[in-house]
Amino acid sequence: MDQQHASPQYIYTYSHRQDEHSLCYLEMRSFFGKETDQFILKSDVAVMPSRSPFIKERIEILYEGDTLEEIYAQAEQINMLEETFKVIFVKINDLDSDHKIEYQERLGIEREIGMRIHGEADVKNPQHTFGIVPFGGRWYLGHYFKNEAVWFHNMRKPQNYSIALNTRLARAAANILVPNPVGIQAIDPCCGIGTVLVEALSMDINIVGRDINPHIAQGARANIKHFGLKGEVTLGDIADINEHYDAAIVDMPYNLFSTTTPEEQLSILKHARRIADKVVVITIENIDEMIAEAGFSITDRGEAKKGAKGVFSRQVLVCH
Repeated sequence: MDQQHASPQYIYTYSHRQDEHSLCYLEMRSFFGKETDQFILKSDVAVMPSRSPFIKERIEILYEGDTLEEIYAQAEQINMLEETFKVIFVKINDLDSDHKIEYQERLGIEREIGMRIHGEADVKNPQHTFGIVPFGGRWYLGHYFKNEAVWFHNMRKPQNYSIALNTRLARAAANILVPNPVGIQAIDPCCGIGTVLVEALSMDINIVGRDINPHIAQGARANIKHFGLKGEVTLGDIADINEHYDAAIVDMPYNLFSTTTPEEQLSILKHARRIADKVVVITIENIDEMIAEAGFSITDRGEAKKGAKGVFSRQVLVCH
């Protein structure tokens, strides 16, 4: 039976490197409350693909049916008036290898749907794109959006240093911290050069930064300004923060590169617990006992490895 959706539903496709598997799944659970190993999922949660370093595409479902014929019939209801369009067959789907649809057949399906839509097709520079995808034994047709890889542009910061988070991890961490920005006020109280701040601000997350080092804080401000973003970075210790926030992110100082003692690390965590309801902690060490001592419960976790062999890895802990 065919169906037109009254309330928005979405299909997302995913792509990630082998060393990003755990981090991708943590972000997925943060957005959608579930995970899948099929690289495709359906949800009523709206997330623009470019927010995530792992979401490849999104279809906002307009029509669905058990067969392509039902989709073809429904496509005739689409009237583009004076605007141009094209149709894309989404290659990431849950068809098994015996039922995979080859290139020429995919082109045929795209053409068939395009012929049913009222309007002018433009495969090079369309004003609108529709996606068609098989999933869960049904066919779905809807508005198609592709990830624009904003994080890649953000790699080119004027201020940087070797132990800063890479932009893909920073972007995922910002999403894990604030999956839905509406009404949320966040802080990065040990923000360094602002890698997480840049990613969060570029996604319209309401976040402020702070750092105890004046040179580093100035670097964070320069990075934010470089990308045309607006965000506050104050100078000072986390211990001096009196405001309360919905969420905070703490990239723990590393003993390999820092003189920060375990006592100082515990103090940072205790102050994070004091100033925020939810805290995402990034660490290269196992600090589960320290997290508990600070008064947190770890509600979810993931691992961000560097390289396929995972020689260097960071734990990403979601704490409440």
